[in-house]
Amino acid sequence: MRCEGQTFVITGANGGMGRATVSRFLEEGAKVVAVDRSFDTKSVLGDCLFVEADLTDEEQVKGIFAKVEEQYGKLDGLINVAGIAQAATPITEVSLLQWEKIMAVNVTSLFLTSREALPLLEKNDGGSITNVASISAVRPRPGLQSYIASKGAAVAFSKALAIECAEKGIRVNVIHPGPADTNMLGQFAPANANADDVKEETFRKSVPLGQLIQPEDIANAALYLSSNEAKNVTGAVLHVDGGRGL
Repeated sequence: MRCEGQTFVITGANGGMGRATVSRFLEEGAKVVAVDRSFDTKSVLGDCLFVEADLTDEEQVKGIFAKVEEQYGKLDGLINVAGIAQAATPITEVSLLQWEKIMAVNVTSLFLTSREALPLLEKNDGGSITNVASISAVRPRPGLQSYIASKGAAVAFSKALAIECAEKGIRVNVIHPGPADTNMLGQFAPANANADDVKEETFRKSVPLGQLIQPEDIANAALYLSSNEAKNVTGAVLHVDGGRGL
């Protein structure tokens, strides 16, 4: 039980990677605060404190961590899985509103959640923040310029926060998933393309190990980075991508 008695906030908990991460942490004895805009069904995730919130809204994010402090009085870690995709689109067809939405969900949410989590982590004499970015920040694909920019910003933000928080015993790391077998992967398809065909022909075949990344692979990586086994790991970017970044 690597997380017994520990409390973690996991965002994007209703998505494929988020659900797997919640389940993995519960298996290891963690108390989990599962956060998303909404939940299809809560029974699938298990015994969690569920919080429905917009992670781009400052007051709602403050409310998440107020509930954490009220319910548990402490926080050991934050795992930011939440994010949105971009349908492959030439930059000349991307509106400013689309750009701003992607940046808000994929970057601003990291700033807001980290800012609110840090006082609780510091009160706990340390802890960890793990942000899920994307291997596309290393190996870009055409038409995903806004999404890729947001994930590059997530990495830069995480590294800056890692050095800022090191003296407080708070570690900050990044996971770069490769193409993952989730509903979100199909959302990267161009508007008129078949999502399943894109998953197979574009994404699976781009992975040197020959298979899509499973949500459980990301959950295991998050568990490692959040555990004492990674006590001297901070500012790291862990590729869980089947070799896609090579």
